[in-house]
Amino acid sequence: MNSIFFQEQAIQELHFYLDVKKPSLLLFLVDEHTHECCLPHILAEIATEIPIEILEIESGESQKTIETAYQLWASLLDLQADRQSLLINVGGGVITDLGGFVASTFMRGISFLNIPTTLLAMVDASVGGKTGIDLEHSKNTVGTFAQADLVLIFPELLQTLPNIHIRNGLAEMLKHGLIADEQHWNDLISVPKFSLELIQNLIPKSIEIKKNIVEKDYKEENFRKTLNFGHTIGHAIESYFLEINQPILHGEAVAIGMHKELNLAVHKNLLDSDVAKHIQEHLVSLYEDVFLLEYDVEKVISFIQKDKKSSHNELKFSLITSIGTCAYNIAITEEEVRNVL
Repeated sequence: MNSIFFQEQAIQELHFYLDVKKPSLLLFLVDEHTHECCLPHILAEIATEIPIEILEIESGESQKTIETAYQLWASLLDLQADRQSLLINVGGGVITDLGGFVASTFMRGISFLNIPTTLLAMVDASVGGKTGIDLEHSKNTVGTFAQADLVLIFPELLQTLPNIHIRNGLAEMLKHGLIADEQHWNDLISVPKFSLELIQNLIPKSIEIKKNIVEKDYKEENFRKTLNFGHTIGHAIESYFLEINQPILHGEAVAIGMHKELNLAVHKNLLDSDVAKHIQEHLVSLYEDVFLLEYDVEKVISFIQKDKKSSHNELKFSLITSIGTCAYNIAITEEEVRNVL
């Protein structure tokens, strides 16, 4: 499992890492926003004679494609990157997913670090050793298991974000509580709406929950599948809106996914209906506008059929059985999904 460090310790670990590793080339992957708002903060902490190059892509999920990966591979070649080069991903989930994929495949793998700049990336995308790109709008269909050598977290970078991106990451934190820690869920729902200062205090707990799950099952053969709660439907809805060129944020899609999958859990007699209603009321209070979105049910189901968790023509779901516990590999029929959508 990768090493995760906060604030001053993160700076110290970065200096130590560069001193020991002595990369031949430092490559920073950014988008236009993190290039302007976040990279100067990072570069100010790095005093090194190692050559530095900056790779910038456009922001957004639409960049998580094989075409973008190809352009980045070609750029690494043009810059004469070698197996001792280091890629540092500075950004949200798109940057860490894509950058990790590019690094883990270039020359059969070069080292990379993640410096997440969004709440979603801090608590989810940058932690756990999954990389990926989308294929024909199907989320993370192509990817690798590859660990960043370090994950360096600077919570002050969250101050550059609008509230919608705090809400985006909060969905994953809520999921962590629902699948593994009732107290974490209770702490999160007691926070005044999108209070960044209070949410920041709960980031380490969310990371700890995900880290503990991943360490038990790195390759997602069993228990790690609990992290997929809300994601089977959520990813499909996210893919649908990406395909029609009206993208929504990952956390927004996961909020819808959790809401619908709670109904599946009740339908399968795994979860008490009053507990489901309690959770759904909180989700709606935080993501009310998202639940007004309209989508093509059959199109969403077609994306679910392509989901990585499905096997032998069965749709497989992870569904909570109470606040803090989650079952996985629950077989669900298309008709059952259609009913909750």
